[in-house]
Amino acid sequence: MSNIKPADRLSLVQEYYFSRKLKEVARLNAEGKDIISLAIGSPDMPPSEQTVEKLCEVARRPDSHGYQPTMGTPELRAAMANFYKRWYGVQVDPSNEVLPLIGSKEGILHVTLAFCNPGDGVLVPNPGYPTYTSLSRLLGTQVVNYNLREDNEWQPDFDELEEIVKTSDREIRLMWTNYPNMPTGGRARRETYERLVDFAQRHNIVVVNDNPYSFILSHEHLSLMQVPGAKDCCIEFNSMSKSHNMPGWRVGMCITNPTFISWILKVKSNIDSGTFRGLQLAAAEALNTNSAEWHEEFNFNLYARRRRIAEEIMETLNCTYDRNQVGMFLWGRIPDSFADVEELTERILHEARVFITPGFIFGSNGSRYIRISLCAKEEKMKEALRRIQELL
Repeated sequence: MSNIKPADRLSLVQEYYFSRKLKEVARLNAEGKDIISLAIGSPDMPPSEQTVEKLCEVARRPDSHGYQPTMGTPELRAAMANFYKRWYGVQVDPSNEVLPLIGSKEGILHVTLAFCNPGDGVLVPNPGYPTYTSLSRLLGTQVVNYNLREDNEWQPDFDELEEIVKTSDREIRLMWTNYPNMPTGGRARRETYERLVDFAQRHNIVVVNDNPYSFILSHEHLSLMQVPGAKDCCIEFNSMSKSHNMPGWRVGMCITNPTFISWILKVKSNIDSGTFRGLQLAAAEALNTNSAEWHEEFNFNLYARRRRIAEEIMETLNCTYDRNQVGMFLWGRIPDSFADVEELTERILHEARVFITPGFIFGSNGSRYIRISLCAKEEKMKEALRRIQELL
């Protein structure tokens, strides 16, 4: 194999940070170190009971195991449309304005393939979800970063965006946004959404809003699609991973106009053969039957209790943070006494045996920040706090 080389595109990306770091954590655990992970945003509670029962029911049927339509079952598309009507007040035609996804990562891939040619520009937030950058690079598009900053409450600087478009030496086709924001916890705002739609319309740029966190620690459920005209020039992803405790099920959705759906489907239908019918019908069950009381307990009360412990950890580390942030993480700025963020996170990992995320993995504007996940049981978070307090 000495003469076999990988494709050139692999030189443009690295293995995903958590994929690499979790190997180290696994090795430390194998050595008996008992690392507490407060790093990954993977809900640790199960889906609702009726969701699991529906999965088992459908899986027992002999006719449930064949290939499924790439477009998704009618039941799932109807449930997704109903979800948008019920919680966001947005009318969605289930026949041609919603496309089920195998999670948002898949959607990022398919949308980029559907809308961008190699060399086209893609606006990516800094800090932002690393997959926006890595998939753009793998597909040969040019990443054009725009800044999110704490002094602007992690909202886009629209003057900067106008200047970027004006001076860019390439056509910008896509813009990725993510509100409520990950990793910063910046809130979704109606004003921001309205300005994004206006920006998209004036510059013929497709704005894609990634919206999986609108239920977590928030009673205000906002969607880009609530803005008049958004459906004509924008796309929104949503996910059941966070809001319905289903990260491993890999069920997401794409909401936009019928033309955009048809373009994305043309890509998707050449890549996958549909999701298992049991997963689709169980997901539809969750969307249709998880009550307001269920969401209040599992998306608000549970995370509120954990959030208070995370705030104590931040304060123990002398980090500053915005108490108004939302989502399933707590984002905080490290003290100036540390040369860089890994000086703090590596010490906490190896001496306190607690794994927290350094903000540099989300971009240069995150280089002085840490992110604490709320996806751990309260007793684990309290133990992490105790260990850090003991160390410091």
